[in-house]
Amino acid sequence: MTQSKKALVIVDVQQGMFGHPGHHPYDADAVVGRLADLLRRARSAGTPVFFVQHDGGAGSLLAADSPGFPFRDELAPLPSEDVTVKKHCSAFQATALAEKLHAAGVEHLIVGGMQSEFCVDTAVRGAFERGFAVTLLSDGHTTFDTPALSGQQIVAHHNHTLGSGSFATLAKCDALYLPAED
Repeated sequence: MTQSKKALVIVDVQQGMFGHPGHHPYDADAVVGRLADLLRRARSAGTPVFFVQHDGGAGSLLAADSPGFPFRDELAPLPSEDVTVKKHCSAFQATALAEKLHAAGVEHLIVGGMQSEFCVDTAVRGAFERGFAVTLLSDGHTTFDTPALSGQQIVAHHNHTLGSGSFATLAKCDALYLPAED
Protein backbone atom coordinates (compact mmCIF):
# COMPACT_ATOMS: atom_id res chain seq x y z
CA MET A 1 0.00 0.00 0.00
CA THR A 2 1.33 3.43 -0.97
CA GLN A 3 2.01 5.92 1.83
CA SER A 4 0.10 9.22 1.59
CA LYS A 5 1.25 12.17 3.67
CA LYS A 6 -1.71 13.95 5.24
CA ALA A 7 -2.13 17.49 6.52
CA LEU A 8 -4.90 19.12 8.52
CA VAL A 9 -6.22 22.31 6.89
CA ILE A 10 -8.30 24.64 9.07
CA VAL A 11 -10.17 27.29 7.08
CA ASP A 12 -11.25 30.73 8.36
CA VAL A 13 -12.14 29.95 12.00
CA GLN A 14 -11.68 33.61 12.89
CA GLN A 15 -13.01 35.85 15.66
CA GLY A 16 -15.24 37.83 13.27
CA MET A 17 -17.33 34.75 12.49
CA PHE A 18 -18.61 34.43 16.06
CA GLY A 19 -20.51 36.31 18.72
CA HIS A 20 -22.68 38.67 16.71
CA PRO A 21 -26.29 38.86 17.96
CA GLY A 22 -28.59 36.91 15.65
CA HIS A 23 -25.60 35.84 13.57
CA HIS A 24 -24.13 32.71 15.12
CA PRO A 25 -22.95 29.70 13.13
CA TYR A 26 -24.82 26.42 13.42
CA ASP A 27 -23.46 24.19 16.23
CA ALA A 28 -20.49 26.58 16.47
CA ASP A 29 -19.16 25.75 19.92
CA ALA A 30 -19.29 22.01 19.27
CA VAL A 31 -17.62 22.37 15.85
CA VAL A 32 -14.84 24.53 17.31
CA GLY A 33 -14.40 22.03 20.16
CA ARG A 34 -14.13 19.08 17.76
CA LEU A 35 -11.65 20.96 15.57
CA ALA A 36 -9.59 21.97 18.62
CA ASP A 37 -9.43 18.34 19.78
CA LEU A 38 -8.43 17.20 16.29
CA LEU A 39 -5.80 19.95 16.12
CA ARG A 40 -4.34 18.78 19.45
CA ARG A 41 -4.23 15.18 18.18
CA ALA A 42 -2.70 16.22 14.85
CA ARG A 43 0.06 18.14 16.60
CA SER A 44 0.70 15.24 18.95
CA ALA A 45 0.94 12.80 16.00
CA GLY A 46 3.24 15.07 14.01
CA THR A 47 0.65 15.67 11.29
CA PRO A 48 1.38 18.96 9.49
CA VAL A 49 -1.20 21.68 10.08
CA PHE A 50 -1.96 24.50 7.64
CA PHE A 51 -4.23 27.41 8.53
CA VAL A 52 -6.17 29.54 6.06
CA GLN A 53 -7.21 33.05 7.09
CA HIS A 54 -9.56 35.32 5.17
CA ASP A 55 -8.79 39.02 4.73
CA GLY A 56 -12.12 40.55 3.73
CA GLY A 57 -10.65 43.98 3.03
CA ALA A 58 -11.38 47.39 4.52
CA GLY A 59 -14.64 47.56 6.44
CA SER A 60 -15.10 43.79 6.61
CA LEU A 61 -15.53 41.86 9.86
CA LEU A 62 -12.48 39.92 8.66
CA ALA A 63 -10.31 42.85 7.59
CA ALA A 64 -6.64 42.25 8.39
CA ASP A 65 -6.53 45.18 10.81
CA SER A 66 -9.82 44.37 12.56
CA PRO A 67 -10.57 42.53 15.82
CA GLY A 68 -12.35 39.88 13.74
CA PHE A 69 -9.25 38.86 11.76
CA PRO A 70 -7.41 36.70 14.36
CA PHE A 71 -8.20 33.01 14.69
CA ARG A 72 -10.35 31.72 17.52
CA ASP A 73 -8.08 31.20 20.53
CA GLU A 74 -8.80 27.44 20.57
CA LEU A 75 -7.56 27.16 16.99
CA ALA A 76 -4.68 29.62 16.93
CA PRO A 77 -1.62 28.48 14.97
CA LEU A 78 1.70 27.90 16.66
CA PRO A 79 4.56 30.09 15.42
CA SER A 80 5.95 27.09 13.50
CA GLU A 81 2.67 26.39 11.67
CA ASP A 82 1.85 27.77 8.25
CA VAL A 83 -0.80 30.46 7.72
CA THR A 84 -2.07 31.33 4.25
CA VAL A 85 -3.92 34.64 4.06
CA LYS A 86 -6.42 34.82 1.22
CA LYS A 87 -8.65 37.50 -0.26
CA HIS A 88 -10.97 35.15 -2.21
CA CYS A 89 -13.21 32.24 -1.23
CA SER A 90 -10.68 29.75 -2.54
CA ALA A 91 -7.71 28.97 -0.34
CA PHE A 92 -5.78 28.37 -3.55
CA GLN A 93 -6.70 31.43 -5.65
CA ALA A 94 -3.83 33.95 -5.70
CA THR A 95 -2.04 32.17 -2.80
CA ALA A 96 0.94 29.85 -2.50
CA LEU A 97 -0.98 27.19 -0.54
CA ALA A 98 -0.67 24.45 -3.19
CA GLU A 99 3.05 25.09 -3.53
CA LYS A 100 3.55 24.97 0.25
CA LEU A 101 1.62 21.70 0.50
CA HIS A 102 3.61 20.15 -2.35
CA ALA A 103 6.89 21.35 -0.82
CA ALA A 104 5.90 19.60 2.44
CA GLY A 105 5.17 16.39 0.51
CA VAL A 106 1.47 16.51 1.39
CA GLU A 107 -0.85 14.48 -0.84
CA HIS A 108 -4.00 14.25 1.30
CA LEU A 109 -5.83 17.16 2.95
CA ILE A 110 -8.19 16.89 5.91
CA VAL A 111 -10.39 19.99 5.70
CA GLY A 112 -12.64 21.73 8.21
CA GLY A 113 -13.63 25.25 9.23
CA MET A 114 -15.90 28.08 8.10
CA GLN A 115 -18.14 28.61 5.99
CA SER A 116 -19.48 25.38 4.55
CA GLU A 117 -20.95 26.80 1.35
CA PHE A 118 -18.17 29.26 0.63
CA CYS A 119 -14.58 28.79 1.73
CA VAL A 120 -14.81 25.16 2.89
CA ASP A 121 -16.52 24.12 -0.34
CA THR A 122 -13.98 25.92 -2.52
CA ALA A 123 -11.04 24.58 -0.48
CA VAL A 124 -12.26 21.02 -1.06
CA ARG A 125 -12.95 21.55 -4.76
CA GLY A 126 -9.72 23.51 -5.28
CA ALA A 127 -7.68 20.79 -3.58
CA PHE A 128 -9.36 18.11 -5.70
CA GLU A 129 -8.66 20.08 -8.89
CA ARG A 130 -4.99 20.23 -7.92
CA GLY A 131 -4.73 16.47 -7.46
CA PHE A 132 -4.92 16.21 -3.68
CA ALA A 133 -6.94 13.49 -1.98
CA VAL A 134 -9.40 15.19 0.38
CA THR A 135 -11.21 14.21 3.55
CA LEU A 136 -13.97 16.62 4.57
CA LEU A 137 -14.66 16.70 8.30
CA SER A 138 -18.41 16.09 8.22
CA ASP A 139 -18.84 17.46 11.75
CA GLY A 140 -15.95 19.91 11.50
CA HIS A 141 -17.40 22.68 9.35
CA THR A 142 -20.25 25.10 9.86
CA THR A 143 -22.05 28.16 8.56
CA PHE A 144 -24.90 30.56 9.24
CA ASP A 145 -28.62 30.32 8.57
CA THR A 146 -29.70 32.01 5.36
CA PRO A 147 -33.18 33.03 4.16
CA ALA A 148 -33.20 29.89 1.97
CA LEU A 149 -31.70 27.22 4.27
CA SER A 150 -30.66 26.75 7.87
CA GLY A 151 -26.99 26.34 8.71
CA GLN A 152 -27.73 22.72 9.60
CA GLN A 153 -29.25 22.11 6.15
CA ILE A 154 -26.29 23.78 4.40
CA VAL A 155 -23.81 21.60 6.31
CA ALA A 156 -25.81 18.46 5.46
CA HIS A 157 -26.10 19.49 1.81
CA HIS A 158 -22.36 20.09 1.45
CA ASN A 159 -21.51 16.83 3.19
CA HIS A 160 -23.77 15.04 0.71
CA THR A 161 -22.61 16.96 -2.36
CA LEU A 162 -18.88 16.89 -1.68
CA GLY A 163 -18.86 13.43 -0.11
CA SER A 164 -21.04 11.55 -2.56
CA GLY A 165 -19.05 12.41 -5.64
CA SER A 166 -15.36 12.31 -6.26
CA PHE A 167 -14.44 15.51 -4.40
CA ALA A 168 -13.89 14.11 -0.90
CA THR A 169 -14.43 11.30 1.53
CA LEU A 170 -16.24 12.17 4.75
CA ALA A 171 -15.03 11.52 8.28
CA LYS A 172 -16.06 12.64 11.73
CA CYS A 173 -13.40 14.50 13.70
CA ASP A 174 -13.22 11.97 16.52
CA ALA A 175 -12.94 9.02 14.12
CA LEU A 176 -9.72 10.16 12.46
CA TYR A 177 -6.40 8.55 13.15
CA LEU A 178 -3.83 11.19 12.37
CA PRO A 179 -0.31 10.03 11.77
CA ALA A 180 1.52 12.23 9.30
CA GLU A 181 1.54 9.24 6.94
CA ASP A 182 -0.64 6.15 6.62
